[in-house]
Parts: sequence; C-alpha cells; structure tokens
Amino acid sequence: MKLQERYDNIINWFRREMPTADTELEFGSVFQLLVAVVLSAQCTDKRVNMVTRELFKAFPDAYALCNADINEVYEYIRSVSYPNAKAKHIVEMARKIVSDYDGEVPADMDKLLTLPGVGRKTANVIQAVAFGKSTMAVDTHVFRVSHRIGLVTKSATTPLKVEQQLVKHICSEDIPRAHHWLLLHGRYVCTARSPHCDKCGISQWCAKRI
Repeated sequence: MKLQERYDNIINWFRREMPTADTELEFGSVFQLLVAVVLSAQCTDKRVNMVTRELFKAFPDAYALCNADINEVYEYIRSVSYPNAKAKHIVEMARKIVSDYDGEVPADMDKLLTLPGVGRKTANVIQAVAFGKSTMAVDTHVFRVSHRIGLVTKSATTPLKVEQQLVKHICSEDIPRAHHWLLLHGRYVCTARSPHCDKCGISQWCAKRI
C-alpha cells in the first residue's frame, strides 16, 4: 500500500466517524485553555479537568492569576504531575501575558513560545483549538499512533519530524481535527501497552496489521 493511500483511507474514516473531534479539556476562555494544556503535560485530561474547576473559580483570567502566590496555586494543582514546576510556570505565564500582551493570549507562534511553560506542542494546540489555525500538535499519543499505523517513517524520531511528515500528507483543513483524531485513537483504541486492534476501525490500513 502506498503511503498516501494509507493516509487517504485513514483520514476518510476519521472524517466519517469523528467529524467533530475536539479537545476533552474543559475551559471557558483562550487563557483557561492555555493553562489547562500546560497542566496536561504528562497528565490525563480527566485529572486536569478536576483541578481546573476550582482553580478557574479562584483565578479565572490572566489578571487574577498574575497576582497569585505560587504556593497557593500549587495547592489547587498538587494532584497533577510536576505541580511545583507547573504552578511556577502558569503564574509566570500569566504575568507575561498581562505585561506584554494586555492580558490576552497571543495567536502568533513565536509570541506563544516566549511564554513560560509553553513549548511547540502547547503552542500548536492553542493555535488549532483557540484560533482555528492549521497546526499539528504532536503529543505522546500522536507520536506513538503515527508510527504504529504507518503514517510516518522510522526517521521521524522527534515530535517535530512527526509533525512535519503528518502535515505534508494531510490537507490543511483536516490538520486541526487530525491531531484530535490521532490523540483520541491512541487514548482509547490504539493504547500503548495493549492496543484494541479488534475494535479498531482503521486496522485494515494499519502498517502493523497488514
């Protein structure tokens, strides 16, 4: 099977079966989405949603969070992974957003990457989910699934290389949803240790299965 044929079949299946795929993080603004994505690194969305409900009641926007005590923020998020570092990051991130961007999360990639705690994956999520841009965020699920089902080559050894190969073969209008398609597929079907191949709708095109 040719590579583009695999892409076409898999993407067409996702278009039919998951036409409205979106993030499972809960948020009420672009800033809250940004905080949630930072907190979600190496942590489940379910856990993040549990802590952000109370966190956002106390600190609903960048202006509120920029004046927070880091130790107080830590108490709200202590059950997520790496709470000390993340508490520091989101407070410093809020301060920079207030001081440099008038309290609004910037849409520009380079500006997003200046924010504490924000790397390329997080910036891509914000651009795609909040601003509708054609960016492909590569997290651990997307990285694993892309390799396992044969969408990327073995030479794609970094998230950036996976991102570059994916966007080369997926049309721009599908790219924002494709991140969620691959992520959710990896979270619930093509799981890391025991993939549920018998329940997989794309198994007939999967490189591991054919």
